[in-house]
Amino acid sequence: MDIYNKSAHRPLPLPPNNWIMRQTWRDVLFLHWPIQPEQLRPFIPSLLEIDTYDGAAWIGIVAFRMEGIYFRGLSFFSVVAPFSEVNVRTYVKYKGKPGVFFISLDVNDWASLNIAKRWYRLPYHSADISIRRKGSTISYESVRKNRPVRFEGCCTPKQEDFFAANGTLEHFLTEKYCFYTAGNKADVFHGDIHHPPWPLQRAEFQTERNTLFSPLNLDISGEAPIVHFSKGADSLMWNVKKLKKL
Repeated sequence: MDIYNKSAHRPLPLPPNNWIMRQTWRDVLFLHWPIQPEQLRPFIPSLLEIDTYDGAAWIGIVAFRMEGIYFRGLSFFSVVAPFSEVNVRTYVKYKGKPGVFFISLDVNDWASLNIAKRWYRLPYHSADISIRRKGSTISYESVRKNRPVRFEGCCTPKQEDFFAANGTLEHFLTEKYCFYTAGNKADVFHGDIHHPPWPLQRAEFQTERNTLFSPLNLDISGEAPIVHFSKGADSLMWNVKKLKKL
């Protein structure tokens, strides 16, 4: 699959150096809520600007199955077994470059958790996670180990695939091509990502339980999220780099 040479949709050129790994994401659930930027500020390094759409910041839950991670040059051999992940994220900019900022990531694979923590400086937590299909409905359940943090619900896609048009809210929430994360010593790191445009479906989501925002003291339990679903995509990842302080 030649992902690299299909890049006309990107807002910025591809990085000049080589990508290091390819990932395969499947059954991807996107849930998003609007939030006041000042509510997020305590969790975002001062080096980063909170990105907004029509004046609102957004916090999201993205859950998916990772079917494989393949290092460059080993395209037919996944270095880990399939696993599942649930992350909490928002959107930021650094010197005008938009990207994802990860607040937390729950994962049910020990090896992936430890590799990602050390290599990508991402705030991973160990969790029991299941993602299952029954007919047209996909159920998601995540329970963080040793902490009262839980996410559970069912997604039902409702329409045919579409690609988010540039300038729309869907595009703002899903079409990101880098991520930012805070290290253990107050350093901020950034990593580039490349993937085809997400094939999205509008969907309904029935929440059974969601305490993923409890550690942040954010209560959005009364708000209905904007829901999108994607059957999946492959992505390319570059190594992380430490940002220079402004």
